[in-house]
Amino acid sequence: MKKILIVDDSSIIRKVIEKNLSEYEIEIVGGAGDGLTALEMFSKYKPDIVTLDITMPEMDGLTVLEKMLIIKPDTKIIVITALTDKSTGIRAIKMGAKSFVGKPFTAALLKATFEKQLSE
Repeated sequence: MKKILIVDDSSIIRKVIEKNLSEYEIEIVGGAGDGLTALEMFSKYKPDIVTLDITMPEMDGLTVLEKMLIIKPDTKIIVITALTDKSTGIRAIKMGAKSFVGKPFTAALLKATFEKQLSE
């Protein structure tokens, strides 16, 4: 069973993501509201997939992304952020993220992105 970590500074967004992923055979190992907590949880649980916000307190998502991929390079990281400018998304992909989803997102887009990562 795949392990998932949900990282977003908004508890509402974390709950929305969790609700949309509830139909899948996965284990949600936790949710983090800032970059430092995300890295601590990531190191502890070594999840297979991470949904990652970019703008967060303590440490931004791009820094977290870089550190996560050093710890576990095969992690599939889906960046979900309100920073919808293409340069941030492209930078995240170049750094190793597998997908980029802009907020606000639809349930259908989130599920399609997630299914793509589960199937690869």
